[in-house]
Amino acid sequence: MSTPAIALSPLDRTAMRVRIEAALYEFLGDKAESAATAGLPADVVDAVRAFLFAGGKRIRPLFCVLGWYAGGGGELPDSVVRVAAAVELFHAAVLIHDDIIDDSATRRDRPTVHRAVAEGARGDRPAAARFGTHAALLIGDFGLVWSQELLHAAGLSAAQTAAAAPILDAMRTEVNYGQYLDLLTTGRPTRDLDRALEIIRYKTAAYTVERPLQLGAALAGAGPEVARALSSYGRPLGEAFQLQDDLLGVYGDPAQTGKSNSDDLREGKHTVLLALALRHASPEQRAQLDALVGNAGLDPHGAALCREILSATARPTVERMIRERWLLVQRTLAHAPFPPAAVSGLRSIADAVIARTS
Repeated sequence: MSTPAIALSPLDRTAMRVRIEAALYEFLGDKAESAATAGLPADVVDAVRAFLFAGGKRIRPLFCVLGWYAGGGGELPDSVVRVAAAVELFHAAVLIHDDIIDDSATRRDRPTVHRAVAEGARGDRPAAARFGTHAALLIGDFGLVWSQELLHAAGLSAAQTAAAAPILDAMRTEVNYGQYLDLLTTGRPTRDLDRALEIIRYKTAAYTVERPLQLGAALAGAGPEVARALSSYGRPLGEAFQLQDDLLGVYGDPAQTGKSNSDDLREGKHTVLLALALRHASPEQRAQLDALVGNAGLDPHGAALCREILSATARPTVERMIRERWLLVQRTLAHAPFPPAAVSGLRSIADAVIARTS
């Protein structure tokens, strides 16, 4: 069954989302039906579906679709919509695993998968927590496997499959290296700004913007000139996205972001914000950050003190870095070899990424 035929322009992100979500809903509906036929637990599909449809901005699949238009693709085919949906399913799996690594309690203002499963489990609390973690690992793995299955069933030509494969391989490898680098440095933040930027490039910049764009363009048959221009657009925008995310992780309103604004501080995430603060803090401020950041017992008063120090030593610089990257994006779009409608769509989504508050 194909996704709904909706009149679509590259500027119509709402219509894009409708088709992407329809593809996800149809695929998971088939999974639920096959599990029921085989007498397998419904929990797995239910958990993946609940997580996917609890919210999310669908940024990565939207960039995949915009890459299709930037590469000169015409009317959006169902096959490309399914590929974009597979990218979102992969992202969901990454988030489920990331929440386990970070032991996050909430995501999108709901319990994370491992917490939700633990809350529904019977038995003593430690056993329920272990079960929740183990089950969520497997649920995330299902997301990874099903993402690949959705790609295989997307209906791509042999040429499209061959063009997409190296981009998908790079995207998957990069985000996992980014996760590993993040894990290595969590709890041990330093003044090392280069390492903080390296984490951004691997964990977010390529995976969120550059690779999805290149994937869509490759499906459209675009050449190396388009791919290079998309990198020139995607890398700075991806970095700006994560820099903004780091600010929201400390200063964001949990009612809007759906997650705590103290977790990054409590875990001691090695962010650009914190690296800059440690570089520019006075000895007294540095001693306070050393005592508070990465402290599992960080309370609201301590978090407020951290924000005060970060505002004085690093926040303006991070905001300037975001602005500089936005300007690089604008300069790229001014000369990019993309159709005009794609340029408009890419400019619009870049503005939305920079201005977001959740």
